[in-house]
Amino acid sequence: MKDISGVNGKRVTFTDVLRVREFRILWLADAQSAAGDQIGRVALSVLVFERTNSAILTAVTYALTFLPALLGGAFLSSLADRMPRRRVMVACDLARAVVLMCMALPGMPLAVVFLLLILAVLFEAPFTAAESAMVPSILPDDHYVVGTGLRTITHQVAQLAGFTGGGLAIALMGPRRGLALDALTFLLSALLVMIGVQDRPAAAQPEHGDGGGGWSAFRGGMRLVFRNPKLRALVGLAWLAGVYVVPEGVAAPYAAKVSHGATAVGLLMAAMPLGTALGTYLFVRWVPAESRSAWMAPLGVAAGVPFACCLALPPLGISLVLWMLAGLFFCYQVQVVTEFVRTVPDAQRGQAVGIASSGLYAVQGVGVLLGGWVATIAGVAWSVAGAGLVGMALALTLGVLWSRARGHDEPAAVAAAPRSASSGGSVSNSRPARHRA
Repeated sequence: MKDISGVNGKRVTFTDVLRVREFRILWLADAQSAAGDQIGRVALSVLVFERTNSAILTAVTYALTFLPALLGGAFLSSLADRMPRRRVMVACDLARAVVLMCMALPGMPLAVVFLLLILAVLFEAPFTAAESAMVPSILPDDHYVVGTGLRTITHQVAQLAGFTGGGLAIALMGPRRGLALDALTFLLSALLVMIGVQDRPAAAQPEHGDGGGGWSAFRGGMRLVFRNPKLRALVGLAWLAGVYVVPEGVAAPYAAKVSHGATAVGLLMAAMPLGTALGTYLFVRWVPAESRSAWMAPLGVAAGVPFACCLALPPLGISLVLWMLAGLFFCYQVQVVTEFVRTVPDAQRGQAVGIASSGLYAVQGVGVLLGGWVATIAGVAWSVAGAGLVGMALALTLGVLWSRARGHDEPAAVAAAPRSASSGGSVSNSRPARHRA
């Protein structure tokens, strides 16, 4: 692969990473598929509600678009290490396209729709693991950070589009056509990946792993992630999302408390992804590469401050600004992803990403449940503000753990510097010691 690392110290931009053909293809495939997913989620909810008129079954349907990823991330992500990653991505996209087409068939029983939905979400885990593990092989050094930022912004924009335009799209085309459209985006994604992404061999088996999949790969991944001080701190910083997702979970009662209805709920839920998209752009564009790791924990603390201010239940306009600021400070997650992927050895990267992603789904679910319980017992203001205060305390603790882990690793990083400098710049090949497990 051509070395595209920074020229004459020039700061890497989104344009630079989009000039890399493989990444550009992946980004296009991912962007259109993410937009299709948002339409698909709305379509499923509408389809189930039209046929059952049941709010409970509608909520279960929406939950099924997330929950099976727990099992998929834990036990299927090792496929991204044991098989060629492009092959895994294409197979998962084709499988999801077929499943969604079946779900769109007229008269499909709801029980079958639920089973097909579980299958579709299960296929998402190995795809995500394979894609996340492949990108460091495509983008070297700071290009990877900027590329990760661009992907984060794209997903936040897709989420915004889903909040604001998904319902309108389904109203125009109907839920079954919405599912069929989602299926077409997966077909297009498979075609783009197959044509535009280089076929690489499967990653080598880890030196100390069992070499198998399933339960043995899961145990090996757990040992890797949670016995390494750096990875433990990084996972903790990522899983702060389980605390900071609480306000989204209680957006409806919060909107009611500030004397607004359904429109305000959508605006509040859109404020955080809007802030995250803006913050991610500013973070990767203006914060120097050598300083980004040090900013992770402080930004994690700062993300809780706006939520803590919501204890006073400020008017909707001020609340929107506060929630957007919280999302803006949450931009530190792009660096967490970068550090995590660089630290994990390539041979176990897919499994490690799967474990981290599964845990993220779990803590978000638990966080929303606890936030709802606090809102019921103590009021919605304490639920939102409490999430901010708890998040700040956890971020401070994790910041100390991260600093200690980096300090412990520093001598090895210095010793390995000459070797990494001559390796051609690819993070997947050079793996400087300061990014190793």
